[in-house]
Amino acid sequence: MPAARTWTADDDATLTALHDDGATLTAAARQMGRGKATVSKHAARLGLTWDRTATAAATEAKVLDAKGRRAQLQLDLLADAERLREQLWEPTVAFNFGGKDNTYAETRLDQPTFADKLKIVQATGIAIDRSLKLDLHDSAAGATAVVGLLQQTAAALGITDHDDTQP
Repeated sequence: MPAARTWTADDDATLTALHDDGATLTAAARQMGRGKATVSKHAARLGLTWDRTATAAATEAKVLDAKGRRAQLQLDLLADAERLREQLWEPTVAFNFGGKDNTYAETRLDQPTFADKLKIVQATGIAIDRSLKLDLHDSAAGATAVVGLLQQTAAALGITDHDDTQP
């Protein structure tokens, strides 16, 4: 294992310059060939801090983007379920490959067979269920925020529930 490198005044100058240039803690550590903990410790000693508002804003934007994508996926799953359900009553082709000569045979039917209808209903149900789970995911996140706000309000008013077993 190589010996630890001593932190020097040149390292202080490099860190200060990187910080002034807007480098993140991770980028500064990578550029200096040092661990983040080491760079963080010396940055604190030098009075350097990183403004996390840009990171927080970027994170919030990604969270909102993901929520939008989930909403679109939810709509797509519902559309898939509708298309699947329509197949229950549509004409279909029953077919088979096989036999010694590997032949193909088909028959046109007014509706899918009972077994095929069962599979269609199952697939429709799965699409609907997944759509509802996406909705529940985003609803639960909002409910958690509301519960937290109510708990903070109750604490500020000095209201406590000694029987509350929730974390």
